[in-house]
Order: sequence, then structure tokens, then C-alpha cells
Amino acid sequence: MTTLDKQTGFDAGSVSVVIQHELWDGNVHDHSDQGVAILIVGQVEGRETTLLRFNCFDIERSYIYGPEGKNKLCRMDPTVDGNPISWTLEQLKTKLPDMLKAAGYEEVAGQVDQPALDAQLQAIASTARDLFASGRNTVKHNRGTDIFEAGNFRFGLEMRKQAGGDGGLAIHVLADLAGSPGRTYVEETELLAFDCFREFPHYHYGPRNKNHRIFWDKTVVPDTLEWTLEVVRTGKLRDMIERAGYPGVAADYDQRVVDEVFPELAKRAREIQAQPLPEKPTPNLVPR
Repeated sequence: MTTLDKQTGFDAGSVSVVIQHELWDGNVHDHSDQGVAILIVGQVEGRETTLLRFNCFDIERSYIYGPEGKNKLCRMDPTVDGNPISWTLEQLKTKLPDMLKAAGYEEVAGQVDQPALDAQLQAIASTARDLFASGRNTVKHNRGTDIFEAGNFRFGLEMRKQAGGDGGLAIHVLADLAGSPGRTYVEETELLAFDCFREFPHYHYGPRNKNHRIFWDKTVVPDTLEWTLEVVRTGKLRDMIERAGYPGVAADYDQRVVDEVFPELAKRAREIQAQPLPEKPTPNLVPR
């Protein structure tokens, strides 16, 4: 099920505008993503129905006519349409009745209170933009108990246990992003996290940035640690760092340095993964 954080509604005659933050996980939902969904909701045959849906996500930028009926999906063009929230608000201002008719809800379309909607557009926009930022799921993990320097970044290894009982080896990819090493104001940031857990193994792109999570398909990837080590060994880690939103770190990535540290990194990772889980849960570095 899609993870929902907050939900806010605005009434406009026969319809309501509902704004909710959603977190999608790769291989659980369609793909890994985060953002806000703007829903147009109304009564159809006595039942509350989602009539239109606008996906204003990091990656997914689309809208759906009649998600519970026609279910016709159309794509926004981010090059031409720009910010998806602004684009959606423009459609609510100028095209809502037409879009409702196209979705198959002509009766509802004729009862939209456009002046009431127009009076709330600024509040709708403000709520959507605030929720896009404040609703984002991010996490600050521990840096690890075993640290391996690899040029302009480092690996941190630790054995983790979640409150629900799952756990296993976590490999953190860390770098100093604000300030030079040794400065009092230097800030270490986690770029990637590989949680090679027993039950629900997954990895994060930018845990403190976009935090796009992908859960491994254990049928295809039965050994997630060896998959992760292969990514490091073959140089794919650089591309993952760039995708996570850190092109500057990726630009200075040196595979030769990584190759030098790799044997000891792999050896220690396998040793930790073979250990039993901690008796008590290991909390993240800071609470959410």
C-alpha cells in the first residue's frame, strides 16, 4: 500500500480538492518516488469517488482521468509544462469542468463552484508545496561502526536491527559535503544506504535528500550483500551517487582508490553479515 503522510481537503461545490503526500517504494509500488497527489473527489451514485488524480512527484508527473472508472493516464512533459504543482493548479483554474467531463462525470462537472475554487487556489498551491517538502520521508542513519575511507567518500558498516525485528548488515556511503575535512563545521552526509536485511532488504538513493527506496526482489537477488559488493567492484557506485543527487562527489570518484580498499571492505562486510542480529533495536542517529 502507498505510504500516506498527511492529507488536506478544500471544498468547491460538487467536488473537493484533496492533497496528500505519498511515498512509493521500488518493487512494492510502481517505482521509487515521493511527492504529492492532488485528487479531485466527488459523490458518484452516493459513493465518494476519486474523479481526477494529478501525480506531482519527483519522477512521476502525470494525471489520470477517472482513476476508479476510465483510468486513463496522461503524462505531463516536464520540459514544457514545468513544475507539476503549478501546472495542475492552472488546469484547476481553467479546465476542471472539461476534464471532469472527459473523465465521464458530466453531472458533477456542471455543479463545480468555480468561484469558490478560485478563491482557494492560492491556499491549495501553498498547501501542496509545503506538503511536497515537509511530508518527504528522509532518514539519518548511524554512520557505522567500521569505517573504510575511499578517496572523497567513505563506507560505514554496521549490524542493524529494526524495532519490528528485521535487520542485517547496513552499508552506508558517506561524504563530507559542507566544509573541508578537519574543519569544525564539516558536515558528513549519507549519499546511499544498502540495508542487506534478512526479511525486507532494500537500498536508499539519498536517504537525507530525495530518499528513493528500492526493495530487492529476493527471487532475482537472493544474496543482497554480494549484489552490493558487485556494484562497488564494477564501478556502478559512481552512477548511483550521481543519481542520488550528488554529482560533485560522483565527479571526483576514483575507482582505483575504491579497488584498493575493496578486499578489506568485502571481508569485513561478510564477517558482520554472518553475525546474529543485536539483542535490542539499533535506532537511527536522530529521530524523525
